[in-house]
Amino acid sequence: MTTATATTLDLADIQGDILRAYGNAYASTTYVFVRIGDATAGGAWLAGLADQITNAEPWADGKPGSHLNVALTCAGLTALGLPDDVIGSFSAEFRAGMAGRAERLGDIGRNAPDRWDDGLGTGAAHVLVTVNALDEPHLGRALADLRAEVARHGHEIVVEQAAHTLPGSREHFGFADGFAQPAIEGATDDRAAGGGVPLRGGRWRPFAPGEFILGYPDEDTTLDPERRLPSAPTDPLGRNGTYMVWRKLHQDVAAFRDTISTAARHFEDGDEAKLRAKVVGRWENGSPLVTHPDAPATDFDGAAAGANDFRYHGPDQHGAKCPIGAHVRRSNPRDSIGWEGRLTYRHRIIRRGMPYGDPLPVGAADDGEERGLVFACFNASISRQFEAIQVQWLNDGNVFGLGHDADFLMGGIAEGGSMVVQGECPFYLGPQKPFVTVRGGEYLFVPGIAALRAIATWPR
Repeated sequence: MTTATATTLDLADIQGDILRAYGNAYASTTYVFVRIGDATAGGAWLAGLADQITNAEPWADGKPGSHLNVALTCAGLTALGLPDDVIGSFSAEFRAGMAGRAERLGDIGRNAPDRWDDGLGTGAAHVLVTVNALDEPHLGRALADLRAEVARHGHEIVVEQAAHTLPGSREHFGFADGFAQPAIEGATDDRAAGGGVPLRGGRWRPFAPGEFILGYPDEDTTLDPERRLPSAPTDPLGRNGTYMVWRKLHQDVAAFRDTISTAARHFEDGDEAKLRAKVVGRWENGSPLVTHPDAPATDFDGAAAGANDFRYHGPDQHGAKCPIGAHVRRSNPRDSIGWEGRLTYRHRIIRRGMPYGDPLPVGAADDGEERGLVFACFNASISRQFEAIQVQWLNDGNVFGLGHDADFLMGGIAEGGSMVVQGECPFYLGPQKPFVTVRGGEYLFVPGIAALRAIATWPR
């Protein structure tokens, strides 16, 4: 380990999609996975991409029409000719890959890697280029240029996944998403209330940046008298980068709607909207149940100061407002399992992603079309952050006192889940077939821009 010297973030070297939520500002996103044909040609191609990457600095002249960011799999680092000792400095879970961690993640049965989309989880995907665009014309031009350069350097596109915002900026189950993002020191300090580390007396502070960006102090560093930095890949790769999780999730919208509609006939005067909110933990517009238990706030703005400044243990310890098994409560328990949040805060992730496929019309039966969510997140430790959430909180309810009940909405994706809605008269949901199926995924490394240039020019 090295020793921390400064906490000022080098925004010019950090890739922009880590700290900047492009989200609804860009209507179209395409994820392009490329297989490197030759290490030398791969380096030449990456050197050119490094000059095009959008960094995390504020835009001086407004939003660009399109921009791109780059990440690499472990197989990609090998294909680019990096030596074994350098690759060995990366985390074990990154080197194993998502497919290699499938059993731990619960990606079995219908979600097993041998059923994933072609090109994912096989070692064929080496480089991920994410292209965001304001509209289809900008996207078309950016993709045409990218495809031409890939072909010119002798590489191959193995997966090209289109995604786009949906009407009302919702995901396919009908909910607004992405509100409760972590507050990071030096980047988003103003969002500390509700997004940072919970403190006594209802106070909050932002997270140490090393929880999400490699090469900076993390929460352990702040307690270490020697101010040692967390583990990171060998220099110069371990500065201003992070690990990325990419998962393609198919959503069975018809099954979700039918399940809730049928169950709601026996729930509080048939209030279907409220039962959906109980499953998720928020109303469809994003209003948190813990602060708005009876009806959504008509003017809710998830970006407003204080919009997510709430806790569970004091106002709703037993889940009467927001059920203990609600999706948002399980994926971000805050202080709900006690100790003022000290058992949960080290497991936060920066969540990104975009819906894919066209919406299923209201009232329509399943049409067999592909639709769902491309889930992406950034974290300094895949095992401590993403995998802990997936394995310990979504797939297993023991820590919440829910036995082996998986998250009704997203967890237990191999067999489905069940859920109790707490209240004066508890209401039971499930079990039911899974609403979500994994179509594929990869673990990736997102290098700083200088690190990407180093990879591109590594001696071969």
